[in-house]
Amino acid sequence: MRGMFASYVGSGPYCYANSLAMVMGGEAPPPAVIEVLTGSPYGMQLIGGRLPLFDAFGWDPEIGVDAAIGLLGWECERADGGTAAAALDRLRRACQDGPVLAGPLELGLLSYQPGSGKAVGADHYVVVLKVGDDTVLVHDPQGYPYATLPVDAFAEAWRGDLIPYLERPFRMRHGFTRREQVGPEEALGRSLPTGLAWLAGRKDVDVPPGTLGQAEAAERTAELVEEGLDPEIRALWQAFAVRVGARRLNDLSACLSLLGLDAGAAVAAEQARIVGGLQGPLVSGDDVALAAGLRRLAPTYERLRGVLIADLGTPQV
Repeated sequence: MRGMFASYVGSGPYCYANSLAMVMGGEAPPPAVIEVLTGSPYGMQLIGGRLPLFDAFGWDPEIGVDAAIGLLGWECERADGGTAAAALDRLRRACQDGPVLAGPLELGLLSYQPGSGKAVGADHYVVVLKVGDDTVLVHDPQGYPYATLPVDAFAEAWRGDLIPYLERPFRMRHGFTRREQVGPEEALGRSLPTGLAWLAGRKDVDVPPGTLGQAEAAERTAELVEEGLDPEIRALWQAFAVRVGARRLNDLSACLSLLGLDAGAAVAAEQARIVGGLQGPLVSGDDVALAAGLRRLAPTYERLRGVLIADLGTPQV
């Protein structure tokens, strides 16, 4: 198996992990480590019985970002809500002390991105460098360093009206400071009990009615494919969900290997290959192969949980 494994290096939709790496600067671990620390690779969910994503049941990026910051020994100030004018004023002041992590915001309304102009509920994170009188200057981790857009356009994107897990608009994190020196391996080790809890299906997170996790999510998604996958879901999977899911699992495999958890690393690598292998059938319209791949994926979540418990014991979160 190890002969088939290689860490992935290249572009991809790791917006919050890359953004966190930017605001942490030279003390940041690789984005792959940050992504695993968020907990995202530990499962699959079918949100509301309709939207399948390759992240843990009940997980969302806001939960993950806070988890990664804490595990790495950092802390920051967090602000949101109020009017657009008040939020922009907060952001302008915060930028005077250093880069600011802004998001989630609406990807479809970032006017410097080709094809933008319509809110589609696609969440995104950017690093804000400066707020001027007329423009906002950002590093967008999707491949747009020093991008600018009008202040009003940024505020509209930052409002995030269609992002379901965003409780209040204009969320930002700033004033990042390190309270404890925690290396990548130590942080990853500390994250494992929570990772196991995600795999088991956490009961302390709110999910929309009808949401399924792990094997149930994979099996039901296979059925949705056979019934005729919603075109919007297919487009989301083609552009985002499959490639980010495969990359997360590949990074999880590398991180587990770093910790000497070779059995878990092997299962995660298998998961990464299965998920990555969905992209071809997804685009070509081979729904028989797509459904079959999802069914191969279904039992791997419990298998990963089992081998990690064998190495670590039952988690205490």
